[in-house]
Amino acid sequence: MSQKEELVQRTLVDSKRITTSKHVTDHLANERTFLAWIRTGLATTTFGFVVERFGLLLRELGLKSNTLPAASVHYSSFIGVTLTVLGVVIMIVSLLNFLHIRRSIDSEQFHPQAGFAILLTVLASLIGVALAVYLVFTA
Repeated sequence: MSQKEELVQRTLVDSKRITTSKHVTDHLANERTFLAWIRTGLATTTFGFVVERFGLLLRELGLKSNTLPAASVHYSSFIGVTLTVLGVVIMIVSLLNFLHIRRSIDSEQFHPQAGFAILLTVLASLIGVALAVYLVFTA
């Protein structure tokens, strides 16, 4: 390869890097945010599972010592299942949000939205209050 061809090749490679790296940092930040939401969803799902199973353990211990009536309402099951479903919803919505932001970055029309974060905060706060109320009334 001649020196001129090598220079042309290097120029093409350099110009290609510039066009492909224009939004790389934005896409990587989007991916990091997506992975953080996935971790949040997994943690919420796991916490819901633990709450539900711990309630089951308490019911079993209570039934063996006959301190709880057999027909009592089990709020921990409801709260645990709700947390588990919320974790799954978080992961699904985070995927949709990731894909939407990816398209927005590519089209250079990105405008951040706070709706998902606000909704998640309200839901998590309500579940936290429900857990606190449950703990107060079952203590």
